[in-house]
Amino acid sequence: MSGVVTGDAVVLGLRPARLPSRALALLIDLVLVWAAYLLISVVLAMATASLDEAAGMAVSIATFVLVLVGAPIAVETLSHGRSLGKLACGLRVVRDDGGPIRFRHALVRGAIGVVEILMTFGAIACIASLVSARGRRVGDVFAGTLVVRERVPAARSVYVPPPPPWLIGRFTELDLSGVPDDLWLAIRQYLTRMNQLDAEVSAALAERLAGDLAACTGTPAPAGVPAGAYLAAVVNERQTRDTRRAYAALSVNPAVPGHRGGPAPHQAHPPHQTCPAPTAHHAPEAPGSHGAPAAAAPTAAGFAAPGSPSVSAAVSTPTGAAADAGSGHTASAPVAARVGDGADGTGPNRAAATGFAPPA
Repeated sequence: MSGVVTGDAVVLGLRPARLPSRALALLIDLVLVWAAYLLISVVLAMATASLDEAAGMAVSIATFVLVLVGAPIAVETLSHGRSLGKLACGLRVVRDDGGPIRFRHALVRGAIGVVEILMTFGAIACIASLVSARGRRVGDVFAGTLVVRERVPAARSVYVPPPPPWLIGRFTELDLSGVPDDLWLAIRQYLTRMNQLDAEVSAALAERLAGDLAACTGTPAPAGVPAGAYLAAVVNERQTRDTRRAYAALSVNPAVPGHRGGPAPHQAHPPHQTCPAPTAHHAPEAPGSHGAPAAAAPTAAGFAAPGSPSVSAAVSTPTGAAADAGSGHTASAPVAARVGDGADGTGPNRAAATGFAPPA
C-alpha cells in the first residue's frame, strides 16, 4: 500500500497496480486502438485513392497521430484516467497526490508512450514498471502520475488478540498522545499475524515495536512483561479510551431525541383515576325492631348471631341474589338455604317477618 500524502496532510492508502494487471489493460487498449486505426485507414485509403502520394502520406500520418496518440489522450482526459482497458481491469490513473489527472498529465503520458510502448513494443514500459517500487513507467514518472487499483477485494476482519488479564488496566496513566498512526498500524498488523511468524522473528519484531512504543510514550516497558503482551495491553488501553470518548460525546450530543435530561414525553392518556370504594348497602330493619341493629335480630327471624359460622356463609352469597326486605321484590336467582331452615328451605324457622318469599 502506498503512503501518498495530500496537500491537507492526509495519508492515502492507495494500492499501486502491478505489471500483470497493467499489461492486460494495455493489451485491451492496444487491440481496440489498432482495430479502430486499421478500419479508419482502409476507409480513408478508399476515399483518397485519387490523391497523389504526398497527400496520401499526410493523411496516413494524420490518422496515425490522431487515432493511436490523440484518441488515448482524449479518452484518459475525459474519463479522468480510466480507459476501456483500465476500466475492465479495475485500474485508474491518478496524480501523485491522489487527485484526478488533467489534460497535461494525459498528454505527457501519451507522448512518451509512443516511444516506450508503440516503438519498442512495450519493452521499456515493462522494464521501468518492474524496477519502480510503485510500478510506474517512464511516462508516469515524467507526468507525475500513478496507476492504482480501484476494485480492491474486501479485507477480512482481523482479530486482535486480547492482553493477559493481569495486564488489563495497568497502563491507564500512560500518555499515548505522542504515538504516530503508522506505529499503531504496525503494532496492530503484528498482533494479528504474530502467530503466523517464526518464533525468533516474532520475538525480535515485538522487541523492536515495544522499543519504538516506549520511546514515543516516554515510559519504558515494565520489567518481566513480554513484548507481545505489552503491545497487546497498550492497544487494548487505547481502544478503551476511544470507546470512553465516543460514549462521552454521545451523551453530550445525542443523536436521538428523548435523551437523559430532556423533557418527559407527553402522556397520550390521562392518569389513572382511582375509583371510590363501593358503599355498603344495609338492608332495612325488620318490622318491630326500630333502631336495633341487624345483628341483634332474633334468631327466630332467620338471622344468626354475630360470630356464628352461618354469618360467613351468608356474607359469601352475592349481594344481588336477594332483594331489599321492604321492596317486596323477589330474588333473581334461588337463594341459598337460610340458617335454621332445612336443605330445601322449608324448615320451621321460615318466618314471613324476614320479608323473603320461600322458593318455588
